Amino acid sequence: MQIKRFITAVVMATFGLVGHAQAQTEIKFGHVGEPGSLLDQSATEFARRANEKLGDKAKVIAYGSSQLGNDTAMLQKLKLGTIDLALPTTVMSSMVPVFGLFEMPYLVQDREHMKRIRDEVVMPDMASQAEEAGFKILGVWENGFRQITNNKRPINTPEDLKGIKLRVPSGEWRVKMFETYGASPSPMAFSEVFVALQTGVMDGQENPYAQIYPSRFYEVQDYLSKTNHVYTPGYVVAGRSWSKFDPEVQQVLQETAVEMQDVVYEIAARLDSELLQSLIDEGMQVNEVDTEAFIAASQPVYDLFSETVDGGAELIEKARALAVAE
Repeated sequence: MQIKRFITAVVMATFGLVGHAQAQTEIKFGHVGEPGSLLDQSATEFARRANEKLGDKAKVIAYGSSQLGNDTAMLQKLKLGTIDLALPTTVMSSMVPVFGLFEMPYLVQDREHMKRIRDEVVMPDMASQAEEAGFKILGVWENGFRQITNNKRPINTPEDLKGIKLRVPSGEWRVKMFETYGASPSPMAFSEVFVALQTGVMDGQENPYAQIYPSRFYEVQDYLSKTNHVYTPGYVVAGRSWSKFDPEVQQVLQETAVEMQDVVYEIAARLDSELLQSLIDEGMQVNEVDTEAFIAASQPVYDLFSETVDGGAELIEKARALAVAE
């Protein structure tokens, strides 16, 4: 009798351990942001909020600094199911052509405009195309308004970019845009940018303040030009592993990703102000640009997108119509 009780206890304990292990399934959430960046702060806060709600059902762990690979590699891993969530930005335009919408220069006026585009264009019209490609969008966050840094000269007009070797993220439209402006753009993984700037392989790069400062580009760049040329969203994306999660876990992840949308915008607005001042304090020479000259030089990019991406012209028109008239 005692032996039977012992065996029963062992079996129950074993099942208890298995159940606990299953409940504590790790949800891997990867991104390329450095500590302190907007991507890092957003993913960390998402994990904190989600884990509070998940209890012992599962645990989100955020892996930043390209620990799980660059954006392209992480999207491939999502499709394989070897990671669970990622926070891609520009690279989405390479995976799903309509996301090139956010490569159009000066399309997004401000974050209020972006909220309307998110709710009336991205989720109703674009998210389904991402899902067909294997990517389920849970929420639309932010990478930010992009600025140009370089070691050659202040950039005031597109002509000032002539001949500058500029690192850009993966995505054909950023390359086309800067070629139109006269620069020599080259796609490169974010994790490689600092060394490329340090060694002179690249003269400059373009990113939001919330990437420039945490990545310490001020140590290897002299000039910062406030171009605000592109607003880049960040997308909370799930892949093949999504179906393995219990519906309750899926609901928590989905709800928290949406809940975080406005929180991310608040963090981003604060960082814009704080980090610009920090970059000035670090000695970067900051200048305003001739925005109208950049807008005028951008028309060929819009024309090409409208001609080559199915439904591109309609998406541009719909997004522009959501802007608040000056």
